[in-house]
Amino acid sequence: MTTLAVRYTAARTLDTAPAEASPPGPGEVELAPAFVGICGTDLHIFHGDMDTRVRSPAVLGHEMSGRITRVGPGVEGWQPADAVTVMPLRWDDTCPACRAGHQHICRHLDFIGIDSPGAMQQRWTVPATTLIRLPHALPLDHAALVEPTAVAVHDVGRAAVRAGEKAVVVGGGPIGILIALVAQAAGADVRIVELSAHRRALAEQLGLTAWNPADDDVATLVGAWTEDAGADVAFEVSGAAGGVDTAVEVLGVRGRLCLVAIHPKPREINLHRFFWRELTLIGARLYDRSDFEKAVTLVADGTIPAARLISKIVPLTEAPAAFEALEGGGDVMKILVDCTGDSPDTADTDTDAAQGAAG
Repeated sequence: MTTLAVRYTAARTLDTAPAEASPPGPGEVELAPAFVGICGTDLHIFHGDMDTRVRSPAVLGHEMSGRITRVGPGVEGWQPADAVTVMPLRWDDTCPACRAGHQHICRHLDFIGIDSPGAMQQRWTVPATTLIRLPHALPLDHAALVEPTAVAVHDVGRAAVRAGEKAVVVGGGPIGILIALVAQAAGADVRIVELSAHRRALAEQLGLTAWNPADDDVATLVGAWTEDAGADVAFEVSGAAGGVDTAVEVLGVRGRLCLVAIHPKPREINLHRFFWRELTLIGARLYDRSDFEKAVTLVADGTIPAARLISKIVPLTEAPAAFEALEGGGDVMKILVDCTGDSPDTADTDTDAAQGAAG
């Protein structure tokens, strides 16, 4: 069977090309991806920043929802038409990290959609062990946000956020917004620091408070908010040197800094402040199955207002242009690629229209 796939071929070059879909082997299932989100890692690949890891031509995409089309030999508990998302991780189960129970940071991890073919195609074969069941009533476009929500769930868990704590999220893109919503659902009082007026406005519409670091003295605002105690936890999601400085500066005594963003080069950091206030630095990478299962619940029950976070849905053939739109910034949050071949007439729906539909 010949299908269509979005492929990375070289820096800043994507194409849509035919791909052969072979029957699923033992322990595998074939999926028909419905919606696939474009994330920051996909943009890093598009820029050529991950050429030492990604083998071209590479099919991208790991934030997805879809349905099973075929089940391979030995697969039990799944059948065609089941709605699923995929936890896109394969580990070796033998390295020290795996033996310690941390399979998601396996030394030889295969991140599906980066190290092996991803979901941005009309048919996709994956191990049955990666499947996460979706509720029947959950719209598949909303379900495409389960994977990034699982990232947020893992981050909030790693930071050990507790009810009543004050949390600062530096960076109000999709992951930053999701972290803020998950932390708020855990009972934290949350503030977002974000340069983009569009993203700040969306955060406010979702019931969050957002500050502009270009106009506001964030340290002063935090002081007034916390009665000079400082924040209990900060999440660095911006990936910028200034974001690191802000995240360290806002923390109070024994505050926790959760590093979420991927920083491609070393950053200077104020270690004296870590010493003086006994701060803690926490790394947070990916997720485990329990994070995914909680993310499904949060999206399905409306804690995560998925419809309001989806800025645009484009057909598979327009995915290359969507990457360029995201690269240019502007008034977008999350763009989904419709892999079904039946993209709706509302493919160019902007955020405001999407919010209206959700309301």
